[in-house]
Amino acid sequence: MIYAENIMICIMVPFLIVFLFVRGKVKQFVLALLLGMAACLLGAYVGGFLGTVSGMNANDTAVYISPMIEETFKFFPFLFYLFLFDPEDDSLIVVAMGIGVGFASFENCCYILSYGANKMVYVLIRGMAVGVMHIVSMLSLCFGLIMARRLKALSFSIVLGALSLAMIFHSIYNLLVSKEGITSQIGYALPLLTAFVLYLYYRRFSSEQIAEENTFISD
Repeated sequence: MIYAENIMICIMVPFLIVFLFVRGKVKQFVLALLLGMAACLLGAYVGGFLGTVSGMNANDTAVYISPMIEETFKFFPFLFYLFLFDPEDDSLIVVAMGIGVGFASFENCCYILSYGANKMVYVLIRGMAVGVMHIVSMLSLCFGLIMARRLKALSFSIVLGALSLAMIFHSIYNLLVSKEGITSQIGYALPLLTAFVLYLYYRRFSSEQIAEENTFISD
C-alpha cells in the first residue's frame, strides 16, 4: 500500500515554487502539469469507488470505467481554460501537454512504487506506452477542438464527441493490453504510433500558422 496523497505533495511542492518564478507559457505548462497530477489522484478515487460499487474485476474496471473517469478528469481543466480565457492555439497545446504529462507522470510514479521497478521491460512499458497514451489522448482532444474552433463549429456536441473519442481510444488501449500476446504488443505500440501521427500533424499545423502570420504581416 502506498499513500498517493503524500507522494503528490512531495512532487508538487517543488513545482509550486517554480511556478512563482516563471512566466508566460512555462507558467501555463507548470500549472497544467499540477492540475494533471490532481486529476490523476481524483480520478483514482472516483474510479476505485465506482469499480468497488459495480463489483467489476480489475480488467473490466480498466476497460469500462477507468477510461471514462480519467479522460473526464483530464478534460475538465482543459475545457475550463478553453471557454473561460479563449486562449490562442499555442497556449491550448501547451496546457493539453501539461495536463497529459502531469497525469501520466504521477500515475507512473504510483504504479512503480506499488509494483517495483526491478524489471526494465515493465518500466519501459509504463513510460513509452501508458505515459504516452495519456499525452496523445489530450493532444488529440486539443487538436480536434482547435480545428472545430477554426471552422466556427465549436459546440456542446463537438466537445462531447471529442471527449467520447478520447475515452474510446483509452478503452481500446486498455482492452488490447489486458491480454498477453500479439494484442498486447499492438496495444503497447498504439500510443507511440499515434504520437508520431500527431507530431506530423503538429508540424503541418505550425507551418500553416507561420504562413498565416507572415501573410498578415505582409498585408
